Amino acid sequence: MFKINDIEINKALLLAPMEDITGVPFRRLCKEMGADVVYTEFVNSDGLIRNNKKTADKMKITEFERPVGIQIYGGEIGPMVEAAKISEKLSPDIIDINAGCWVKKIAKRGAGAGLLKDPDYMEKMVKSIVDAVEIPVTVKTRLGWDEENILILEIAKRIEDAGAKALTVHCRTRSQGHSGEADWSWIPRIKEVVDIPVILNGGIFTPEDIKRAFDETNADGVMIARGAIGNPWIFQQAKELLETGSVRTLVTHHERVETILKHLRYELEEKDERRAIIPFRKYYTGYLKGLFNASKIRQQIMQIVTYDELEILLYDYLNELESHDKLILSNNDIENN
Repeated sequence: MFKINDIEINKALLLAPMEDITGVPFRRLCKEMGADVVYTEFVNSDGLIRNNKKTADKMKITEFERPVGIQIYGGEIGPMVEAAKISEKLSPDIIDINAGCWVKKIAKRGAGAGLLKDPDYMEKMVKSIVDAVEIPVTVKTRLGWDEENILILEIAKRIEDAGAKALTVHCRTRSQGHSGEADWSWIPRIKEVVDIPVILNGGIFTPEDIKRAFDETNADGVMIARGAIGNPWIFQQAKELLETGSVRTLVTHHERVETILKHLRYELEEKDERRAIIPFRKYYTGYLKGLFNASKIRQQIMQIVTYDELEILLYDYLNELESHDKLILSNNDIENN
């Protein structure tokens, strides 16, 4: 059971904090699709206390997305405490500490997964933040720095002792990054040494992955990251699978195109047209994956800078997809007869 203060969710599905991905529009979309808890992009504590506007903009939250967490990262306790206090003023439901980002420029400064190199300091940081705010504090980390230094059982206990209300574990080491298999076998072992909720992260790309994660590990929640990019339906489909034993929502071409346009309209509510449409290009690979002529349409999309043009292109593409499907069905009928 994922239980933090008044938040109580059985088999919780969480949207992971992701840089340049989990802004308000994408969180809103995933929430509509069934995500139970969502998180902001990770917020740089140093930039926040320097009043950097771009950093502060990442912290915007809305009532619709609750429960919502703000995730902060940094390598120094003082700025992290100040960042937590600033975050608290925005009234998120959770403040999450990033102790798992593997990117070299972050980890080498002692932030993110860099904290795994000094468990004493990590525990001190968590306790300092817990003591400084009233809002529940949680931690997201990895199994360890590398295969020779997997300290997650010790770290999990330290994090609980420091007052954290939940722990998310990306089941890879820092040295793995996103490569190799995520080792879910650690989750049951972690649950044996702590009483706080333990959330599994890593290697989640399908509804079936989510069900298997719950079945095999008894995790209190599953956090989805890259598996949700261009595939927000994963939350809805996973809930169907968990509740009924089958996935009932099949994503049609029409639903896919309409969701792309809805997502983009949400982006346009936050930004001007050019600043919304150009960065949005990163989502098309996921949304159009496996579709007929997807590579060709993506090339055309890269030339478009207005919503109206994009809408015309995507509806034309939808007609092409539907015509292609009819042709395939017709050919199959001929072959069967």
